[in-house]
Parts: sequence; C-alpha cells; structure tokens
Amino acid sequence: MRKELEQKLARFEELEKQLLDPDVLANPARMSAVAREHGSLAKVATKYRRFRQLNDQIREAKDLAQGDDLEMRELAEAELPALKDERDRLWDELLDLTVGGEDAHRNRCVMEIRAGTGGEEAALFARDLFEMYKRYAEGRGWKVEILSVNATELGGFKEIVLGIEGEGAFAQLQYESGGHRVQRVPETEAKGRIHTSAATVAVLAEPEDVEIELRPEDYRLDRFSASGPGGQHVNKTQSAVRLTHFATGIVVQCQDEKSQHKNLAKALRVLKTRLYEKKREEEASKRASERKSKIGSGDRSERIRTYNFPDNRVTDHRINLTLYKLDSILAGDLDPLIEALKEYERQEQRAAFGADEG
Repeated sequence: MRKELEQKLARFEELEKQLLDPDVLANPARMSAVAREHGSLAKVATKYRRFRQLNDQIREAKDLAQGDDLEMRELAEAELPALKDERDRLWDELLDLTVGGEDAHRNRCVMEIRAGTGGEEAALFARDLFEMYKRYAEGRGWKVEILSVNATELGGFKEIVLGIEGEGAFAQLQYESGGHRVQRVPETEAKGRIHTSAATVAVLAEPEDVEIELRPEDYRLDRFSASGPGGQHVNKTQSAVRLTHFATGIVVQCQDEKSQHKNLAKALRVLKTRLYEKKREEEASKRASERKSKIGSGDRSERIRTYNFPDNRVTDHRINLTLYKLDSILAGDLDPLIEALKEYERQEQRAAFGADEG
C-alpha cells in the first residue's frame, strides 16, 4: 500500500508540473485531461504528502527528545503526542481512500456483461443484470451509455457494453467483476423445473486520453453493415465498425449508432479501456504475491455471486454473505452487497498494513 501511495504522490507532483507547462496550457484537450486527473488524485496525494511530513517531524522530535538540551527535549516531548495523533488520523483516512486499489479515484468505467452457459436463459439473465446496474447507477445520478449490444430475439443480451460516469463509479462497481450465477424457473420452462445459468461481468477502469496512446496505424478499421437478431439488416449503409489492435489482437466492434463516426468514437473508447485493463493486469501480475485478497480483482472466471429466485436469496461467495432480499437487489439496491465488500477489503488493508509495520 505504501508503494501505491508513493506512486500516486509522484504522479500528482508530475501533473502539478504539467499544469504549468506552456505546451500543456496551449492544448485545451490535454489541459482538461491533466486537470481532471490532477483533481482526482488531489485528495489522497495531499493527505499522503502531509503524512510524510508528519513522519519527518516525528523523527526530528524524537531525536531532540534524546538530546542534551533540556529545554529542546521538553519541547519535543510535549509536541510528540499531537504529531502522532494527527499522523494516526491521517493514516486511517488514507486507508479508507485507498480501498479499491489504485484506480478507485476514477469516475468513468466500462462494464461488459456477457451471457454464459444456459443459452437463451443466460441471455435473459444478462439483461436482468444490465437492468439492475442501470437502476443502481441512475439512483446515484450517474450517466449510463450503451456502447455496444448484441441482443437475442427474446430480448436477452449475448453481450452488452456500457459506459458509466459519475462520482465513485469505478470504486463502487469494480466489485461486480466475475461470474454471476442464477437459479430460477425460466419463462420458457413448461414443467416448472429450476435451471441454473450464468453470465460474466467485467468492470474496467476507463483511462484518460493522455494515458493510452492509440494511433490509426496501431489498428485495422473495418466497416460493415449493421445487423440485428436473426440476421436481418438494421440498415443498409456501412455504419458499423470493427477495430483490430495489431499488437494485442484485441477486437472491438460497435454498430448501434446510425452514424459511422459515432460508432468509431465508441469503439475507440472501448479499445482504449481494454488496452488500459491489459496494462493494469500485467502490472498487477507482477505484484500478485503482495495482494492476499481477490476482492475487486476482476477475475471473470471466479464465481462471485449466486441469485436464487425461489428463495429470494443472494449469496456473495467471496465473503460468505447471504441476503434474503433478491427482489430489492435486482431493483438496484446494491449498497448492502457493495458496502460489505468494501468493508471486508478495508479490514484486509488494515491487517496487511499492520503486518508490514510489524
């Protein structure tokens, strides 16, 4: 955790310099991105800078308290308790601010929901998850934008990709990454048997434009006609786009807008986010041994939650939490789950820091 705070402070101080750079000031788009990132880091960086100053002051006071000058020794001993109290309070605040990892400050994210095993029922479950997250986001006043969707004839989703923006969006939603399982009687089941199907959710922090450099020569752009469920043509113009990133092989396509320009803008946004996530995963794997908890790790293969309709029950397997309020959770009341996950990670952070200090 200390290493992450050092990195945040270094980045913050680098951005402070960029805000005074004439080249940055002359570029409104870059200036806006730098100012936005600087603002998002300000709270944690300034607290950590003060925390480091307090540590230095405590060390100096301890040295004086052991010196030969009686008057300076008494002054230092009198000053130490207040310095330690302020440092401890700041550290508690820093712990709370850093729960959720290094991207917790980001207010924009991309959410990908994909149907898993279970055929049409899995696609309908993916739609239910989309509606649940949409209600949760709207309840918090966040902006939700559909970036890409692949619908089925019965109204489900094979895949839907959302852009979500608002205060604390990534910090709250990152805990939703993983495998979601549903147990219920499908609408298409005549004999009333309970079926189990699944969907996966990935929540990716959306980078600022200046963080991921993406040039036209880095990807191939293919244009094609959009189509809908069953293969019928939605339009006859080549408004849909597909991007293939040469270096990573990542493929993104968007076809929901009638304008090719708008589809391209959305596809580029998703591609940049996936490239940032890949970079983030590579960095995380280097320090995987340092992280004991998988909370918020974004592992899509991990089954994180089961939704049982007959019992009105939701179980989060990561923290062994069971709630008998499935109806309200599907209606968008995700706070009981998310706050429990955040508190679990907060305690993990405290325990890990205590061990480090020991």
